[in-house]
Amino acid sequence: MSASPAGRVPQTLATAEAARDVTADLLLIPVWKRDDAGAELAALDSAAGGVFARLRSRGDLTGKAGECVVLPDLPNVAADRAVCVGLGEPGELSRAVWAKAIRTGVRKATGKADRTVAALLTKEVAEAVGLRNAAEELASAAVIAGAGPGLYKKEPKRFPLQSLTAVLSDTADVQPAEDSLERGAKIGAAVNLARELVDRPAEDIYPESVADRAAAFAADIGLGCEVLGQEELEAERCGSLLAVNRGSSRPPRVVVLSHLKGGDGPTLALVGKGVTFDSGGLSLKPNEGMKDMKCDMAGSAAVLGAMAAIAGLNLPVNVVGYAGLVENMVAGNSYKLGDVLQTRQGTTVEVLNTDAEGRLVLADVLDMAVTGGSWAKPADRIVDLATLTGACVVALGEGVVGGFPGVNSDGTEEWWAEVQAAFEASGEEVWRMPMSDSFKSLLDSEVADVKNVGPRYGGAVTAAKFLEHFVGTVPWVHLDIAGPAFRDKSGADMASGGTGVGVRTLVKLAEAFGK
Repeated sequence: MSASPAGRVPQTLATAEAARDVTADLLLIPVWKRDDAGAELAALDSAAGGVFARLRSRGDLTGKAGECVVLPDLPNVAADRAVCVGLGEPGELSRAVWAKAIRTGVRKATGKADRTVAALLTKEVAEAVGLRNAAEELASAAVIAGAGPGLYKKEPKRFPLQSLTAVLSDTADVQPAEDSLERGAKIGAAVNLARELVDRPAEDIYPESVADRAAAFAADIGLGCEVLGQEELEAERCGSLLAVNRGSSRPPRVVVLSHLKGGDGPTLALVGKGVTFDSGGLSLKPNEGMKDMKCDMAGSAAVLGAMAAIAGLNLPVNVVGYAGLVENMVAGNSYKLGDVLQTRQGTTVEVLNTDAEGRLVLADVLDMAVTGGSWAKPADRIVDLATLTGACVVALGEGVVGGFPGVNSDGTEEWWAEVQAAFEASGEEVWRMPMSDSFKSLLDSEVADVKNVGPRYGGAVTAAKFLEHFVGTVPWVHLDIAGPAFRDKSGADMASGGTGVGVRTLVKLAEAFGK
């Protein structure tokens, strides 16, 4: 595996040259769902002899959101071919719709190596989404589209682009667009890092290999890095995390990455569940439930990707990323149902299901973030990400993150509001879940302070209430990403496998936190 957090990214640039004169293998043309083409498309249509108008009149070009119409040859246009990307109604264009549409279009160029893409970034798109946002999403899409899950194929199906050009109508927009393209490429590379870590199988991705990869790219981009192994975790009394890993031949790791560019300002902690493979332990999963469990470290992958982006963007903020890395395997020394575990915090946990292991890992790592140590000072705010429960997928489906807000010591949910705003700014989707104290008693144990599972129903909430035991009064939000972290099948806008969900939101959150 490459040590780089980015992999290959295309050269990005912006130009105010007429779209018809821009040389590229593929020209992306945004199209609205309306008869009025807009000034930029009208000029292009005039140069091409009215081809767009004819397609409109025949109903072959509707502009419906997500529609892609490939034009193999356009008269009097320098690009080899064009793709018209539907945006829907002008008043309904959001950042998320733009990002999905442009990803769908760019993927048309990534089936062959060393392709060049130009994209018409019209004034209307810039006004609807924001020039910088539109350019950032364009570059991010170009990077993400060039990577797929076929890491072990003799002949890959996806290839990185050679270059990406944003075509603008105003020279004053060129420099801000170029800045945003560069930023978007870095974020796209961070998303791809998270995707790659999820897509690689457990034979390649295990606690030591992830820690080695993190340490290598941290050194390359200037992140502080501390790796805690078996002995250090025993010294830290991480009995809960260590129990989960007990049945594995691979030793556990906790990786702590530090980006401390915020001076004396507060510290944001990002905590990720990193079960690099989850067999379920003695509560063994069936074959169907286990085959994709390389994805059970998507929370840690998102944290590592976000930290790479935060460092690459040199954000003026203090952020510490924690990845709790274990394998949940079956052996003679596996932890057992009925065991009582001693967490780092001192809370005892009765184990009633060894497949509810992610919360046991997070219990110790959250406490590390709360108390701090040689790796970092105590956190002032915490967000954790975990592929924690199937119950959250049942509740929200496969495209939405479950957000579980902790209550601040002053009784408010101010931190949740900031996290929610970061989701809105990133274009990722979250839904606030209940955190009523009525769920807390469902974890009461007769033999320990708490048990690791509640009854069958409300499992996503009882899992979050379990985690709440370990954050004290620090403002905290739990994000259950079990649904959107992994795709079984490729869609028009993204390949199957890891999605990198959470990376964009964490970058937006860190950026706002630094202000």
